[in-house]
Amino acid sequence: MDEIKKELQVAALENGMVIDHIPPEQLFKVVSLLHLEDVSSRITIGNNLDSKRIGKKGIIKIADKFFEENEINRISLIAPASKLNIIRNYKVIEKKPISLPDNLINIVKCANPKCITNNEPMETNFQVIDKQQVVIKCHYCERVLTKDEIEIR
Repeated sequence: MDEIKKELQVAALENGMVIDHIPPEQLFKVVSLLHLEDVSSRITIGNNLDSKRIGKKGIIKIADKFFEENEINRISLIAPASKLNIIRNYKVIEKKPISLPDNLINIVKCANPKCITNNEPMETNFQVIDKQQVVIKCHYCERVLTKDEIEIR
């Protein structure tokens, strides 16, 4: 009996980034948040892939694109346990966990309509109170927001 092999081939990245271990239910939020529909380079998106670590996962591979810190911080609000792999010359040169920073500057909109950041042209500033549960506090009005209440700018 002949053994049948099936392979799904996805081109290796020469240069770019891979966002790995995205919770499947958050994958398309990350795609939208990063405005990947506007990126002209090659993008590979996989969802509900098997993962030994989290059961099922999503992954995004982007050729010739390197995210800036504020973009990575946005990802951390939606998928804080994700991993970021930086690829150069077909090799992973750096693997780093995506994690919430201590402060979020101009990333989140304050939910308090009376907050000065909603009434004056200024940057928002949130202190991260709980990185595991994603709880943040506005520097100006001290409104506390949980993960479900956060609106990303």
